[in-house]
Amino acid sequence: MAMPRQVSLFLVATQFLTRLPVPALSDFQPLWLTGSARYFPLVGALIGAINVGIWWLCSRWFPPAVSMGLMMAASILVTGAFHEDGFADTCDGFGGGRTPEGVLSIMKDSRIGAYGAIGIAMMLGLKWATLVALPGAAVPLLLVGAHAISRWCAIGLIWRLAYVRSESDGKSKPLADSLSGPDWVLSGVIGVTALAPIVLVSDLSLNGPIGRALLAAPVAAVLMAGAAAAYFKRRIGGYTGDCLGAAQQLSELAFLLAALAMLTPRLPN
Repeated sequence: MAMPRQVSLFLVATQFLTRLPVPALSDFQPLWLTGSARYFPLVGALIGAINVGIWWLCSRWFPPAVSMGLMMAASILVTGAFHEDGFADTCDGFGGGRTPEGVLSIMKDSRIGAYGAIGIAMMLGLKWATLVALPGAAVPLLLVGAHAISRWCAIGLIWRLAYVRSESDGKSKPLADSLSGPDWVLSGVIGVTALAPIVLVSDLSLNGPIGRALLAAPVAAVLMAGAAAAYFKRRIGGYTGDCLGAAQQLSELAFLLAALAMLTPRLPN
């Protein structure tokens, strides 16, 4: 039975970003991947919701530090370390390359180097420490928000930058064909809408620190993605699929750090 087009695009986005099983699409067309980008934030919200469920189950038996570690491990299994791998390759490429050609050549190497190993270790360690420090009541909302907004920030690079690899078989090449400004805005609306159910079922007051965190965190994520985009453009003239993974990871961390800053009581001088 043929599925409605938008449902098919969502399933394509889910298949692209995760290892979750999805129904087979007998009438799949490669260009659907371009249209599916608008649903990346929604898939991010789904990943965040799965993380919340795993964190909640683990927290019944384990202390916060262990629960967060197990949740992060499960999250990597769900996504196949898709974005983490891109971040590590980006660290290797930009750390070791001196010319655009050198950067792109290193990023194609499947082996991880010192820059990639150090970068991913610091990224995961800082993310874990930030998650452990967050108030438990705010974790569900912030986890879903971080995963949704960071993927929205990442696809902003598709809209604003040029795809710099010429190989037609690059995994992100179909995404690079086109992503308009309206599509990017629509994807953001979809991502924000996905947060509504969590806000409605939670008893968190949006007038205090939580409200400030929800304002500051997306701004920090967008600024981080903008800074990454400017750096990528200066170094290689655009982006690659690995750059999108790096932008997502950096935006997610910026989101969580900004939220933590808003929720942490100020110490007296």
